[in-house]
Amino acid sequence: MPKLDSYLFREFAQTTFAALVVLMIVSLGAVFADVLGDIVRGRVPAGMMLAQLGLQVLNYLPLILPLGLMLGLLLSVGRLYRDSEMPVLTSIGVGPRRLLRPLMLLVVPFVLMIGACSLWLGPWARQYSQRMIEVGQRSLLVAGLEAGRFVELPGGGGVVYANSMSNDGTRLGRVFIYRQEEGRMDVTSARTGTLNVEGTSRYLTLDEGFRVEGPMDGGKDFRLMRYAANEVRLPDAESRDIGDDPELMPTPALLGDGRAEARAQLHFRMAPPLLALAFALLAVPLARSPPRQARWGRIILGLLAYVFGINLMLLGTNALASGRLPTALGLWWLVLPLLLLGLWMYFGDGRMKRSRLVAGAKGPAR
Repeated sequence: MPKLDSYLFREFAQTTFAALVVLMIVSLGAVFADVLGDIVRGRVPAGMMLAQLGLQVLNYLPLILPLGLMLGLLLSVGRLYRDSEMPVLTSIGVGPRRLLRPLMLLVVPFVLMIGACSLWLGPWARQYSQRMIEVGQRSLLVAGLEAGRFVELPGGGGVVYANSMSNDGTRLGRVFIYRQEEGRMDVTSARTGTLNVEGTSRYLTLDEGFRVEGPMDGGKDFRLMRYAANEVRLPDAESRDIGDDPELMPTPALLGDGRAEARAQLHFRMAPPLLALAFALLAVPLARSPPRQARWGRIILGLLAYVFGINLMLLGTNALASGRLPTALGLWWLVLPLLLLGLWMYFGDGRMKRSRLVAGAKGPAR
């Protein structure tokens, strides 16, 4: 590799890597907040927090990586202009189009990685995450219940205590449950308990116990009941059919599915790598600035272009799924114009107009 290409590639790669690290830290905080909210609402067992966090990050990589690539190129190319390196390179015949070789050395692997994440890794992460949740909803052990410790039920449904528990977390011994509903308290105890799942509904079946129900404000309206069997309903579990949900289906399965939702999901997965290529080409002309001038305005313009393109992609996907856009049109109306715009702006960057060239050739009149 020539020294110039090696230098430019190193500059592009280092800045892009730094931008990705910052984006991943910010994205990790947002994804953690979403996962934590699902745990509080009882949709995700608390014991799966770290696993779900990692899977959700994999799911969002097709949206994070294009932004990191674009920001990295904007910062690195902008630094070349700010430190007057690009004018020096231009004076020896190295124009913006000469940057194509080191640029593609970075962009092509990035686009391939984004395509792999969008077409394979992201769907696999969503499917595996849903399977983990469905398995976890059938076990109180995964939900965080431990023998000999008071634990809040998923979704804030009350407090439960079990003296013993089976290895699979479905059978309990010496159970105590305390709940509050509409100003009344409900205390239930049982010799044994079993977790039963019917669709999205979960019930804790209690055997041979007592139940005391009464007001919390000091009234005397109490009821005492001794029972042979009693069922306590837990917060409903979220369930999605992996075989029919287009978001959870692998990409090869979408190719043979004629539903509008499946076609929309297929175009949604194909768009990120092409958009990443378009944003990378746009970054070089957008980063052009006079020497020793602030470059943040161009970066904000690039961010706005990214947000505009991603929002159009999401809106287009929803329109395809609902039938408002023809399936044959897909998202090509967004991807192809952006690619053409990126190619036109990149190869036209720094080119002098013909009239100026002719005037310069004639020279000043005498």
